[in-house]
Amino acid sequence: MARINPSILSADFVNMQADLDRIASADFVHVDVMDNHFVPNLTFGPQMVERIQATSPVPLDVHLMITDPDRWAPGYAEIGAASVTFHLEAAADPVTLARRLRDIGARAGVAVKPATPVEGLYEVLDEFDQILVMTVEPGFGGQSFMADQMPKLARLRDEARRRGSEVWLQVDGGISESTIAQAAEAGADTFVAGSAVFGAADPAAAIAALRAQASAHRH
Repeated sequence: MARINPSILSADFVNMQADLDRIASADFVHVDVMDNHFVPNLTFGPQMVERIQATSPVPLDVHLMITDPDRWAPGYAEIGAASVTFHLEAAADPVTLARRLRDIGARAGVAVKPATPVEGLYEVLDEFDQILVMTVEPGFGGQSFMADQMPKLARLRDEARRRGSEVWLQVDGGISESTIAQAAEAGADTFVAGSAVFGAADPAAAIAALRAQASAHRH
């Protein structure tokens, strides 16, 4: 199945609850936490995420673009986020952190920047519930999709299949009706879309169209 996770980076921050209600048909809401250190931008902290958690009609898919996730990530799981993804480049001990997140009750995800190879994850695939392949440089919404990340995604898919892993493969960055087919063909099953959903006149219709496109190109 194809999961569509709209990114609230593209939502109206002043009318967040209204915008969350407009995406009630989504699978998750993607919440980008940036610390102005790991990436050059600043967004939300735990208190804001806790409020989003309290008002969102769909579960939270939290993406931590922060330094020292080993220290901070468990707190987001404790808030009640359904999924917490941290960056491989930032974590001191990714496997121990993933196990901690799962112990608290969240799905554990690990993200990789465009320049980061994924081969090091092959031996520990089952320690994670989700691997996020960034299709833009993390830090800002609205960037163009990087098609050169598709071979990396396909290698991950092939390795997961070879090992019988049920890990979800997520893409984030520049996902729209014109790019989602490429990502689905390369193996993604979970898609973060920002302006393609929140910028649409009818977000629910946009979610349905993205889901249909992705489902048609998955094999």
